[in-house]
Formats: sequence, C-alpha cells, structure tokens
Amino acid sequence: MRLPSRSSARPTADSTPRAGAGRPAASRRAPGRLARRHGPAAAVFVALLAAWQLATAAFGVEDYILPAPRAVARTMVDRWDGTLASATWVTLTEVLLGFACAVTAGLLIACALHFVPVARAALYPWLIGSQTVPVVVIAPILAIIFGYSLTPKLILVALLCFFPIVVGALDGLATVDADLKRMMRTLYGTRWSIFRRVEFPAALPSLFTGLRLSAAYAATAAVFGEYSGSSDGLGHVMRQAVPQLQSALVFAAVVLLSAMSIALFTLVAALERVLVGWAVEGKNAR
Repeated sequence: MRLPSRSSARPTADSTPRAGAGRPAASRRAPGRLARRHGPAAAVFVALLAAWQLATAAFGVEDYILPAPRAVARTMVDRWDGTLASATWVTLTEVLLGFACAVTAGLLIACALHFVPVARAALYPWLIGSQTVPVVVIAPILAIIFGYSLTPKLILVALLCFFPIVVGALDGLATVDADLKRMMRTLYGTRWSIFRRVEFPAALPSLFTGLRLSAAYAATAAVFGEYSGSSDGLGHVMRQAVPQLQSALVFAAVVLLSAMSIALFTLVAALERVLVGWAVEGKNAR
C-alpha cells in the first residue's frame, strides 16, 4: 500500500480556501438586490415627476393652481430657513412622541386583553367603535379642551395609531400553537414565562405589521391636529398658505410630510429585519 507523499498531501494555494473569498461576490450582489427591490418604484417616481413638469410647462399652468416640481423644490429651498425647518421639527416631534405613546399604549392594552379574556370580551368592541369616529371630529374637540399645546396632537396621533398595534399584537398572540404552550407550561410552569419565551416572540411578526401601518398614519394625524389648532408645524404652514394661494409652499409641506412618513416606516421595517429577520425572509421567499 502506497502512502501519499508529503508534497501531494500538502494543500496547494489553489485548493486552500481564502478568508473573505465570498465577500466580494456578496458585495456585488447587494446593489443588484437594492435595484430589484427599489428600482421599479424609483422609476415610477421619476416618470411621474417628469410628466408633471412637462404637463405644467406644456399647458401653461400657473403656479398658484398647480406648481411644477421645480417650483416646489425652489420654494422648499427658499423657505427652509425661515419657515419650513422649524415647522418640520415641530411636526416631527409630534409624530415621534405620539407614535411612542401609541406603541406603549397598544402593547399594554393588547397584553391586558390577552391575559384577561373577560376584559377582551368587554373592551374590544369599544376599541373598534373608537375607530369609527372621524379624526376631523375629534381634533377640534381636543383643541378646545387642551388648547394649542402639544397635548392634543399627541393624543390624536396615539388614537389613530394604537389600534393597528393592538390588533396586530392580539392576532399574533392568538396564533401560538396550543401544544407548544402546554409543553412550555410543563417545562417552565408560570404564565409569565410562557408569555416571555413563547407567546411574545411568536407575536412579533404580526405586531410589526401593525407598527408599519401605524407609522404610515402618524404624520396624517399630526397634521389634522395642527389644522384644528396650532401656532406652528407643517399643518399650520399649509393652513396659512392655502388662503394666500401659495400652492408651492403647500406642496413643499406635503413633500416633507411624505418624507417623514416614509422615514418612520423604513425605520420600523429595519427594526423588524433586525428582530424577526426570519419572518421577513420567509415573506420575501414566497
């Protein structure tokens, strides 16, 4: 029996795997994934802007009726330091604080209804009924009660955003397999341990669905509150600009509000990928 020679047993440079050999390929694939994910939406956005600009120029539409994208961008730059910067900061503060209140209240209410079935039977219909009242009716009432302070805006954002969070959390908590809960009850015993180790992690995908929906509503609720009673914010800017036919300023505020909503939605989606990446990958694979 011939033993392999020392030279043949020694690994060659070509056969030895090099550290980081797969990284360039992965880094090359990353821009491709981003292009496939966001490319179609970006192309539609650019096409709409181009059509808007060409239509206003071709038909000679005045800026006070429908401002062209170039006029909106120019107004945003010209009015940023004097008007839009401070108004954006005020509205952003209302959105973030109100969204935080909605998340806190939504999680607490969902957990309470989950742990106490009688409370769910008694209060869940009232939660649904609270969403049937139009925001345009609630906003003036809150302005009368609390004045032009920050409080009515926070309440309005929280009221509009907490319901999807409650529904998402409750649906997620209800989907846990009963056999798994019985097994975990045998291992850990306490209700809190089962909730912490099994139910809450399993509810996270549904919870993040509600969080993403709420993130899209937050800026709208803040603007409703500012329209009803405020001395600052993007809603206040829009309310003052409309009677003066400053349509470009109105559109500039709308662009900033849209950017705010998209940024908050993206932040929640990024947090979802970090905490429940397995669920996100499963959705994308379908």
